[in-house]
Amino acid sequence: MFAENLTETLLKVLQRPELKVLAPSCYIQLDPSIGLPFQVDQSQGIILGAPCLGEESVVAFHLRHALELAVLLKNTAPSVLDITKITLMAARTTARCWSLDSVPESRLPESWVRVFSDVQPPALSFLQEISPTLCSLLEVSPDLAALTLSDWERLHVWLSDAWHLIGPVEDLMAEGGDARLSVGRRSGLNHYGCSHRPRPWAITFASSTASSLSERGFAGGEALRLQLMRAVLQGQALSFLQQKMQDMRAFLADFFGIEDTDAVVLSASGTDSALAVLALSSACGAPVTTILTAPDETGSGIPLAAKGCHFAHETAMGITVEKGALIDGFAPDTKCLTIPLRNEEGGLYPASDVIRACQTMVAEEVAQGRRVLLHVLDLSKTGLLAPDMEAVAALCAAYPGQLDVVVDACQARLMPDRIAAYMAQGWAVMVTGSKFFTGPPFCGALLLPPNWKDRLQAASLPAGLVAYANCCEWPASPACRVLGNGANHGLLLRWAAARAEMEAFAAVPANVVSDRLGRFLHAVMTIIFNQPDLQLLTPYVPQRPIIAHDWDRQQTILSFMVRAPEAEDIDTPLDFDRCRKLYQWLNADVSAFVPPEHRTLGALLCHLGQPVALLHPHARGGKAAALRLSAGARLISGEPSHDGLGASARLEREIADAGKVLAKISLILAYWQPIEQADPSPSYAPRSQAGIFIHDVPPDARSSHIYGNGKRDSVTISSLALGQS
Repeated sequence: MFAENLTETLLKVLQRPELKVLAPSCYIQLDPSIGLPFQVDQSQGIILGAPCLGEESVVAFHLRHALELAVLLKNTAPSVLDITKITLMAARTTARCWSLDSVPESRLPESWVRVFSDVQPPALSFLQEISPTLCSLLEVSPDLAALTLSDWERLHVWLSDAWHLIGPVEDLMAEGGDARLSVGRRSGLNHYGCSHRPRPWAITFASSTASSLSERGFAGGEALRLQLMRAVLQGQALSFLQQKMQDMRAFLADFFGIEDTDAVVLSASGTDSALAVLALSSACGAPVTTILTAPDETGSGIPLAAKGCHFAHETAMGITVEKGALIDGFAPDTKCLTIPLRNEEGGLYPASDVIRACQTMVAEEVAQGRRVLLHVLDLSKTGLLAPDMEAVAALCAAYPGQLDVVVDACQARLMPDRIAAYMAQGWAVMVTGSKFFTGPPFCGALLLPPNWKDRLQAASLPAGLVAYANCCEWPASPACRVLGNGANHGLLLRWAAARAEMEAFAAVPANVVSDRLGRFLHAVMTIIFNQPDLQLLTPYVPQRPIIAHDWDRQQTILSFMVRAPEAEDIDTPLDFDRCRKLYQWLNADVSAFVPPEHRTLGALLCHLGQPVALLHPHARGGKAAALRLSAGARLISGEPSHDGLGASARLEREIADAGKVLAKISLILAYWQPIEQADPSPSYAPRSQAGIFIHDVPPDARSSHIYGNGKRDSVTISSLALGQS
């Protein structure tokens, strides 16, 4: 019974999706006779001991620690000093893992956790004191007596320099952005309601805003993190990161069909890209007027960035700034004008009115001797493409050398051929890996045509950009010398996760993409039309030139309003403030506030795109909101947690899941009062506890292979229990 109980607990812990991708070749043996939590043997196998009995959170902690040690030691023949470094690195990573999962009042599983999770590295004396304990977790411990005082001092200097880089990928990915990436200790989610760890139990159609990582994305980020850890071990982290930044920029150039592999700027977000755009437009010398198309349908910080101002209280480099203040080096006379796309009732203005307003603004600003920087949308938060691209091209021809165009394609809901066409006209393009491609939030890029990139040879970037970017994230040029010489490891890891999703999507033929999108969108729109609590916004099909097997002339963001709970019909939609609450409750377990027969639905965690404000005469305060259910790249390439289903069955499951999300909206409306009174918060998993609880998810078949060795007190679990990356 002793071994069986431990095996049951371990198998539940192994369902944690992040553990399933860490070490596909490890073998785990359960041996309660050893007094240590675990030992890693010479073949990098793991033996779990009696201290692992008990709470799932403690078992998860020790297993994560053992896996990190085993992986870092694999295929290496390190010296005593290197082995000591590896034990310290593994402890640091595991301590940070614990901090992500625990709440402040949690009992520490080991006394050293608090020190190793601190932002400051420990003192030399502590390293000398704790190292024997950490090294005892290896079956063959290194001879620490062989280390001289000089060795210990060098080790301490190395660890102090590397401290900020050592950690789990889900924590490192939250760095190098801004406060919106910070994960709440109790919710396990960031500002966007998503996680840098997979949530296969959640239903996610949030790619118009941000998505939690899939197992595929997590594995992509984790593979790069392990390479980084080996570079850290050798003291080569900075050169490694700089080279990988260059590799990532080359990948994006190739993915989007850009011949110049150096014509890409990596940025923490689309808003950071907007800063880079303004800097490059300003490099031409004339005062700049930025014209934004529907800024309420893009990033919230874009209007500030478009004037060269700090758009948050903290930059991607972790520097505290004054939001709204002018960034050093940007011109104070930069102007920002806006073109709305919707009228006072939330409807769309005619396309002819939009381009006419654009033409008037451009003509007036150019007449004043100003350079115009026009932001066009492909696509907006609700899937709009505007202004008309042919009309914009005519404007460029009418004002040669006086009008810059940047295409905000941050949603990335277009084929690479479209981007190549934009760049052939001399237009810059902003993209992200975090919207359609379902990578983690805060991975952006700016794609530069030759006429934009050439400006870096003769001008200098604003000095204040040093708070936002490093040289390795920009093309090699004299202008970039004002930037930092570091590397944003969080940005690189996020792009590594997005790259895994992009490559999986690109492997699907375009005709298959088009077919799957069409089937899904038709089915979900039918559900919305038949749901009296919902009203689909007027369908908007992007008007693009037809190319073979194109899939991007479909509306992949389905925006809809929701009936107010006190109203009889959808003519009175939910106002913006309460729609934000609905959005949060969808991503929370509300099963405690609904009748028993609805608790399975109430427990589902459902993540949609953040609500977009819309003017509406019948909504409370005159402002309604639209929720967004979006088709992302994973819908096409497949959610890894759905492995084993055929393509048709998987698509039917996605459609059924979308139906469950819409049904949960109606459930919340029906029981609005008790849910509103409780105001449940979104959570990483359906039930908040240190051991991750997966609601209504069958165990992975690959996690059920247990091989007994004939003893009551020892069981071996093969690598199949850890899944495959």
